[in-house]
Amino acid sequence: MWRDAYLENRVLSADPVELIYMLYERAISLVASARASLKAGDVAARSKAISQTVAILSELEGSLNHEAGGEISRNLNRLYQYMRTRLMTANLKQEEAPLTEVEALLQTLGKAWQRIKPQVPASAGDPPAAEAARGRWGTGSPAEAEPVSAGHSWKA
Repeated sequence: MWRDAYLENRVLSADPVELIYMLYERAISLVASARASLKAGDVAARSKAISQTVAILSELEGSLNHEAGGEISRNLNRLYQYMRTRLMTANLKQEEAPLTEVEALLQTLGKAWQRIKPQVPASAGDPPAAEAARGRWGTGSPAEAEPVSAGHSWKA
């Protein structure tokens, strides 16, 4: 119960970059669960975890702004489609290799998003420090973050 309240609060207070990062976190967790379920022979749990991961990838794909995102957006779109195909292969053929591949791809992308998500100070009650952190990272938009090249944007 407290986890649900924590997650709800985290989602409601998150900026767009944090929300994307949270989707990656959840997708990575689900793929790990699918791998464990495959090893345990739990077909229902494996299929559910894979289906939920596919839904997250669809959500990530739907958040792409191809007008502003240019080549980066197109590449991410193709990568999300590829990962969905690999997940379906893993589910149909009951193979771990595609799950391992997708998990590694998601971890790489998640680390990139973690690097660009706004840096919030430990003390949330310190508005000047929070403003300073926001000033360093702009509005939190990936297009404004230093570690990623400018020229792409994401819909909120």
